Amino acid sequence: MVNPADDGALAAHGRRGGQHRVVGGHLAGDEVNMTAQLQFRDVTLGYDRHPAVHHLSGEVAGGALLAVVGPNGAGKSTLFRGLVGILKPLAGTILTGGVDAKDIAYLPQTADIDRSFPISVFDFVGTGLWRQTGFFGGIGKQARAGIARALAAVGLSGFENRGIGTLSGGQMQRVLFARVLLQDARLIVLDEPFNAIDTKTSADLLALVKQWHAEGRTVLAALHDMDLVRAHFPETLLLARGKVAWGATAEVLTSENLNQARRMCEAFDDGAAACAVELDASKAA
Repeated sequence: MVNPADDGALAAHGRRGGQHRVVGGHLAGDEVNMTAQLQFRDVTLGYDRHPAVHHLSGEVAGGALLAVVGPNGAGKSTLFRGLVGILKPLAGTILTGGVDAKDIAYLPQTADIDRSFPISVFDFVGTGLWRQTGFFGGIGKQARAGIARALAAVGLSGFENRGIGTLSGGQMQRVLFARVLLQDARLIVLDEPFNAIDTKTSADLLALVKQWHAEGRTVLAALHDMDLVRAHFPETLLLARGKVAWGATAEVLTSENLNQARRMCEAFDDGAAACAVELDASKAA
């Protein structure tokens, strides 16, 4: 479980701004694609040296609206944790161009939030400002007005003093979206943003996602609803521990590719070790 007062700051730990922020690996001798917002270069991510995402390479253009889909256990959440800096790659490199920690907003799954933590809706949304104010920075009049606007935008005016533990699933998801709104980030990473919520809430929050895309922000979302992806997301990465297909949604979400993804996840060995050659190369770097 993640302490809700901490999860928004995890990705900022140990980062520095710069032209090319690197997660894992190094830049020596590499060419950087200046048109790409994100680049994954033979990235392997996992836990306790066991890979959950294997040999992923690809690029995400600035301003893209990308769905990341795949069977349960495909590595979607692991990929996002690596992208935002919570999880260090076992091998390979993730490049985020000119985007630094303050320009990334991460919405975790609600299951990762400890809702027994005694924090109000207002203060929880306010944690979205921590990268600007620091852990001990105060919330001034302008910031308080920003929090109120974010709550109004997700339909939760009047909920400021409610504890997050008293909220329904849909209300909690709206609170998470309000925090993302407050961060005003260039890169937005959403892990299962529409999972287990009602149709009205899904429609309202999807409208926000489309608004971010229209504003030129880069948005990545891990999703399960293939009909929603086909209708609203122009690009898709189909993941099954490794890349099955990546490109235009209509070309990715074919029956053949979806069946292949299911077979790959079923065949994957959870006890497999990370590639020794890759790990040695990472240490040498």
